[in-house]
Amino acid sequence: MFSLHISYVLFFRYFSRYTETYLSGIMIAYVNAHRSLVFLHRIVGGLRWKSSFRSAPLLSAVPVHPLIDEQICITGCFLPPHYPVTLHAQMHSEEGDLWEAFAHYNTKADGTVNLTRDHSVGGSYLGCEPMGLFWSQHQAPGSREGVRLKKQNVETPFVTLVSLLEGHVSPSEGHSTELAATTIERWYMASGVHRIEIRQDGLVATLFFPPGPGPFPAMLDLWGFSGGLMEYRAALFASRGYASMSLAYKDHKDLPGPRKTINVGDSYFRSFPQHIVSTGQSAFQLLQNHHQVCADRVGIIGLSFGAYLTLRTATQTGINPACLICINGPVGSNIKLLDAEGRTETSDCEKKYWWYDNQGHVTFRDASFPGNLDPGSKVKIEKITCPVLYIASEDDLSIAVTENAKLIEETLSAAGKSQLFTYLSYPGAGHLIEPPYSPNSKVSLWSVKPKKMMCLWGGNLASHAAAQEDAWKKILSFMENQLIV
Repeated sequence: MFSLHISYVLFFRYFSRYTETYLSGIMIAYVNAHRSLVFLHRIVGGLRWKSSFRSAPLLSAVPVHPLIDEQICITGCFLPPHYPVTLHAQMHSEEGDLWEAFAHYNTKADGTVNLTRDHSVGGSYLGCEPMGLFWSQHQAPGSREGVRLKKQNVETPFVTLVSLLEGHVSPSEGHSTELAATTIERWYMASGVHRIEIRQDGLVATLFFPPGPGPFPAMLDLWGFSGGLMEYRAALFASRGYASMSLAYKDHKDLPGPRKTINVGDSYFRSFPQHIVSTGQSAFQLLQNHHQVCADRVGIIGLSFGAYLTLRTATQTGINPACLICINGPVGSNIKLLDAEGRTETSDCEKKYWWYDNQGHVTFRDASFPGNLDPGSKVKIEKITCPVLYIASEDDLSIAVTENAKLIEETLSAAGKSQLFTYLSYPGAGHLIEPPYSPNSKVSLWSVKPKKMMCLWGGNLASHAAAQEDAWKKILSFMENQLIV
């Protein structure tokens, strides 16, 4: 009996140890399995967290309130690597017309796109073009025909919405997912610039002064025959440290009519003869005599017909500009200024040289060949005494710029003044060389009455944009050398 008890005890101990070992193994397996499940849960949960809280795509622009001639750095981030995206820019003009441009990009391995670094592979432009979304803008489908983008109110910015879209898409298709967006305000007039309207003694102009008391070097700004009062280039000059005055001489409500003709004469641009100064002031004289202007540091700039007026004004008695900048202008004209009897008109001589393409668009280029100009209107170039910068666009369909530039150069050389002439020529550029990053208008509305007429200006998109950017740098450098240094 005793031995049986011992056997039972030994059996129980053995069974208990076996059970403990067995249960322990099960527990260890369970714990290990549990640990594995927890580890797996942590991995999956972490992935879910990262997926749920990954940073959304971001589009940024620096600076966000630039001057119109400043380059902007547009970047996108937090995107998948090597991912196709589209950048789409939209802007409404003051008249309500929609202008837009778009470009296709592929993100880098780090999920970023940077317009100062990366190349557009499709859309409105190709290649590395940091400001392509601005200079390649065109009117949206369904817009008015022949609109030229011009800023009327320089005290407000051009506001552009830039969107980052998924995939390589065309915005006109209307099937795109917006991933991010940013708004950019581009200004012609910097903070602190003073704008002053001039309406005195028949003069119609706007004065701009940089911040501070001055005195400042200054520019008289003359635009083309389309008329009106164009202020945006003068406002930009003031934003760069120059006093400036934009002058209207045609097609303005405050000028004597009719509005489609030039009803001012030479005295409107230059100094009046001394014996009638008391009755009024001309544009150049008013600018030169202003207490915030350095009287001996006043230049003149003109585009197209304004370039002709620039040359003509510089050779008049009593005028001594410090420099001249002529952009795509002739040395004479068949369009007369106000004569002694108060008449002005476009001669039949000019109209016979007008040429029309197969769409009925007109070009005035042939009328501006030196041999076709009114001999009595030609500027006496040999009388010029200050440095001249002449900018020529080789695809200009409005003015025969190469021939006119050659005549200026030859005349100054014959007069022993070749050192005064600086010539810049831009292949592929059109007539309307404006501040940088402005869209080019190859054709725009010229007149409505007596019949609708569209005018050809010329210019290849990318070449014209490059010309505007380079010319603006050269213009500012020329002004600095002649008016400041």
